[in-house]
This record gives sequence, C-alpha cells and structure tokens, in this order.
Amino acid sequence: MTSEIEIRWAAGDDAAVVARMLRDFNDEYDEPTPPLEELAENLRRLIEADEIIVLLTGDGPDGLAQLQFRASLYAAAPDAYLGELYVVPERRGEGIGRALLEAAIEAARERGATRIELNTSTDDEPARGLYESSGFTNREGGPDGPVMLYYERDL
Repeated sequence: MTSEIEIRWAAGDDAAVVARMLRDFNDEYDEPTPPLEELAENLRRLIEADEIIVLLTGDGPDGLAQLQFRASLYAAAPDAYLGELYVVPERRGEGIGRALLEAAIEAARERGATRIELNTSTDDEPARGLYESSGFTNREGGPDGPVMLYYERDL
C-alpha cells in the first residue's frame, strides 16, 4: 500500500498547515506548542533556508515527517534527525506513517546522511513497532546492547 502514497516536499507556503498539524500532534500528547503564527513563521523560515525538510502526504494533509541535519563529529557525512512523524488519527493504520518514514530515510540519504536518529516515548507502542520493524534500534551496539535513553532539558 505504501507505494500508492504520494509524498511531496513542503515549501514555505505550507508552513501554516504544517504548524496546525504539529499543534494537533502536540495536543494529542499534552505537549506545549508555541502560538500557531509563531510556529508557522519558524517553519517558513527553516523550510525556506533549507535547514529542515518537511514531507507531506494527502490533501489534508494526512501526515508529515520533519527532518533536520547536523554535522557529525565521527563522519564527513551529516547525521539526520527525524524530529516529527505524524499521521492524522483518522488515517492511521493505512501505511501512511511507514511511507513517510521510508521517504524520510530516502531524503536523508539524498542529503548524504549515513545515519538517522529519532526518539519516541516508551508508551507509544505503534510508533515503536513502526520504527523497530524498519530497522531502528534502541540498543547501543545492536540488539543485545544496553538500552539507550534520550534526555532533554529546557534552557
């Protein structure tokens, strides 16, 4: 089914709809979101400066994936970070998330990245299942290594 799902790269003009989707996503998980106008302006600036890639699917749109890149200390190639992967609730289970994830991996490869990182909560079992079935691991050094943890702190 994923081969039938069309995905496009967002442009600056898509910033308002992407901001709305990210607010909906954050609302689902009780995460704070800046005001929509501020978020949209940040998205527009980052998309137009080519500092992030946002992939969209569907007319609504129905889903998005957002990638960032940073220089790697350990390789000449950049590292990719999948900051957001979201599918609207009424379209989940249709392969959209997998198609967006595969497109994000391909976009990272096109940018020369040799690795892609992401994080999700332990209780988001559908997301964890998608990532693990796509070859991601939360274990350092492979399936038998210690569990990796992600930490954050507001400044």
